[in-house]
Amino acid sequence: MGSVKDYFSSLGSGLVSLIKGMQVTGKEFVTPKITERYPEDRDHMHVSPRFRAILRLKYDAEGNHKCIACGICERNCPNGTISLTTKMVDTADGKKKRKLDKYSYDLGSCTFCQLCVSSCPQDALEFNNDFEQAVFTREKLVKKLNYLPEKEEPAPSPEELARIQAEREAKIAAAKAAAEAKKAAAAQAKAIDQAEEKAGEKPAEDLPNAE
Repeated sequence: MGSVKDYFSSLGSGLVSLIKGMQVTGKEFVTPKITERYPEDRDHMHVSPRFRAILRLKYDAEGNHKCIACGICERNCPNGTISLTTKMVDTADGKKKRKLDKYSYDLGSCTFCQLCVSSCPQDALEFNNDFEQAVFTREKLVKKLNYLPEKEEPAPSPEELARIQAEREAKIAAAKAAAEAKKAAAAQAKAIDQAEEKAGEKPAEDLPNAE
């Protein structure tokens, strides 16, 4: 008796599901159809701004990007689509600075997960919606995103050079003062220890008689 009841119950639920599906099919059947004349109407096509087509670096009006070559996007990419090549350059204050040399992006293996965009600390990456990226060879899918020539950093003014030199001399003087203070504190501590050791030593005749 229970099996018959279960049979009719499942049959009823199946019919309800079928009716719901046919309602959706019927609604789409009477909906007016729109035909896109591509590529003739390429200039009038509406592509969603959230569509992820290809990764690119953000350049400002002066031709500069925000990438600092930290490598977070390369490490977060799940299938090795991104590859960064960096270089070390000398700054005006005599320090070393890492800079981007080549940003390689393989569109053919990209999963468009957007982990690189969401994890970039400088907001230097974005996906555009240019979907026309078809090529005839896989090699052409590997793109260099930093396609603009790298601009040289402007030379510091004499005032900036003087300020950098003054800061450098101040740091050196502070380091020397700290080293001397540490050395003096160590010598003072050693002198105190020696004085305490001398004060703790007493002659044998001054010791109390055991009797």
